[in-house]
Amino acid sequence: MAYVGTPIDTQNQFQSLQGKRFSGNASTTAFTLDIAPSSVFDIEVFVENVRQDPNSAYGISGTTLTFTGAPPSGTNNIYVVHQAKAVGTIDVPASGVVPASLASNIISGQTELAATPADTDELLISDAGTIKRIDFSHIKGQGKIGQVLSTTKTDTFSGSAGGGAYVDVTGLSVAITPSATSSKILVMATLCGCNSVNTTSPQNSIGFKIIRGSTDIAIGDASSSRSRVGVIYSDPSADQRNITAISLQHLDSPSSTSEQTYKIAITQGFSNGAVTLYVNRTDGDPDDYSGMRAASSITVLEVLA
Repeated sequence: MAYVGTPIDTQNQFQSLQGKRFSGNASTTAFTLDIAPSSVFDIEVFVENVRQDPNSAYGISGTTLTFTGAPPSGTNNIYVVHQAKAVGTIDVPASGVVPASLASNIISGQTELAATPADTDELLISDAGTIKRIDFSHIKGQGKIGQVLSTTKTDTFSGSAGGGAYVDVTGLSVAITPSATSSKILVMATLCGCNSVNTTSPQNSIGFKIIRGSTDIAIGDASSSRSRVGVIYSDPSADQRNITAISLQHLDSPSSTSEQTYKIAITQGFSNGAVTLYVNRTDGDPDDYSGMRAASSITVLEVLA
C-alpha cells in the first residue's frame, strides 16, 4: 500500500530516549544524572514504578537530581527517563549556502555606521576566495586625499597697504573640517594682481601670505624689521601695473578636527608709503593694458595620515 501524507524523513538520524536507574537507601536525596536537563519537565522520574510530580517531588541543578524526600530502600527502584535531550549540532555543508539563499537586505537591513570606522573595527574580505576578517587600520586610506575644497574668485578687489602691512582679500577663503587630528592640509593658492605704482622701481611688487584662522602660515622667519611674506613678485625693470600671477603651496598641520578657514592677504613689500593693490584686474582698468581681468583661487586638500 502506498504511503499517504508527508514523506518520512530518511536523511536525519533520530536518537532514542535515554534513562538511568538508581537504588534508594531511605536516606539519600541527591543523585547524579549523566545528562543535565534544562528543567524538571524535561525528565520523567519514577520511584517504585510511581511517577513523581515534577512540581514538588524533585528539583534539578545541572546533573544533580534532588528529591524533596529520601526515596525508600530498594535495588534499582528509581529510574529517570530523559524526554528532551540536546542531540548535538548539524553542520550546513559548504555547498548548502548559495547567493540565492541570502536575503536581499542582508546588508541594507543592518544598522548603518554613520562615522569613519574605528581602527579596531573589522571587515570581511575575500583573500583569493577565502573569507577573512581584517581590522580597518590595515586598509584605511593612509596618505590618500580625504576631501578637496576650493574657492575661485572671479570678481575684482582692491585694497591699500604699505610698509609691509597686509590686507585680506574679500571672497578668497575656504573652510575645511579635517576628519582626524593626524590629517594634514595641503593649501594651494594662486593670486592674480598688481599694484598702482607707475614706475620701474623696487616698489613695483605684490605678494601674499596664507592665514589659517588668525595664524599666519608659510611665511619667512622674523628678521629685524623686515616684512614676512609667503611669496612675492618683484621686477624693478617692469611696470607692475599689469597683472602678475603668483602661486604658493603649503602643507599645513592644524592637528584638529574643528573647522579650519584658510584665507589670502596681500601686500607690497618695499614701499614705506601705502599703495593700492589690485586683484584680478590691472591698475588702469579698463583703459590701460587692455583692461585685462583674471581669476584667483585657493584650494585645500585633506591628506590622510
